[in-house]
Amino acid sequence: MATITEPPLKPKDFESDQEVRWCPGCGDYAILKAIQRALAELGEKRENTVFVSGIGCASRFPYYMSTYGFHTIHGRAPAIATGIKLANPKLDVWVVSGDGDGLSIGGNHTLHVLRRNVDLQICLFNNEIYGLTKGQYSPTSKQGTTSPSSPMGSLEQPISACAFALGVGARFVARSVDTLQKHLVPTLKRAKEHHGASFVEIFQNCIVFNDGAFSDFTERDIAPDRQIHVEHGQPLLFGAEKQKGLRIKPGSLQLEVVDVGEGGVSVDDLLVHDETDRNLARLLVDMEPPDFPVALGVIYCDPAPAYEDQVTARVDGACCGDLNELLRKGRTWSV
Repeated sequence: MATITEPPLKPKDFESDQEVRWCPGCGDYAILKAIQRALAELGEKRENTVFVSGIGCASRFPYYMSTYGFHTIHGRAPAIATGIKLANPKLDVWVVSGDGDGLSIGGNHTLHVLRRNVDLQICLFNNEIYGLTKGQYSPTSKQGTTSPSSPMGSLEQPISACAFALGVGARFVARSVDTLQKHLVPTLKRAKEHHGASFVEIFQNCIVFNDGAFSDFTERDIAPDRQIHVEHGQPLLFGAEKQKGLRIKPGSLQLEVVDVGEGGVSVDDLLVHDETDRNLARLLVDMEPPDFPVALGVIYCDPAPAYEDQVTARVDGACCGDLNELLRKGRTWSV
């Protein structure tokens, strides 16, 4: 009997029948297209894919995907996603969250899903503002941000999403930008191919409440000098002509920007990106313009056993025996 093979799915096959409703010009449109394209290129199946969201503009995502999906409650998407993955480890589970949803009320849940290393793809849309609730400052907003909740400027130092992820033990940390489709799609594919928790921060412009928040490194005329696209095993070069690079400043443990070809500096003097080096990853995520470029790409990847695999093995290996004997084992009291 001849076997019937289904044709590979295209990006449009992952589009639902729901009208996509974000503000015109919102970066979420570009991220939606990138994820649909990544799934198609990976050959994923709609019936095996689940999107889980919390609250905020990003939380609309499951409605727009022709897959399974859960629109959950504020900050709890990682917890729901963990339950889904433990119940059926064969499912491909994606968590979609914003900087407010994932790092404020949901910060505790994001922390634990990363340290446990549950095999999920966590996409954090960072626009440095609360969009859905009309522009309050968020955990990632720059100090001094004026908003309805901080009319005189915010006082707090912002959270670095990737530094947070590294600090709580994430095994895969990456960054990209909503408008960089040629960069974002491969980054998402790498996240999916990683077995364990994958954390991808996506800089996403909120055209209404925080327009231009990332223009100091995303504008076309300055992007080559303000972005460094890291690649494992390759020297840390950037600039329009790849004329700049990163090295460890002599006599210190800090990075510095150098001009290749000047002062006797050659490409051989530059750092080579090692995505398994957590210390290097910490230095890269801390870089900010104008003194340094913003690091984009897979910043850290060092696989470890996934949580659901360990849970399954523990359950399979458990032997409770006689329940009455188990209850009376060890310290017991007669009353």
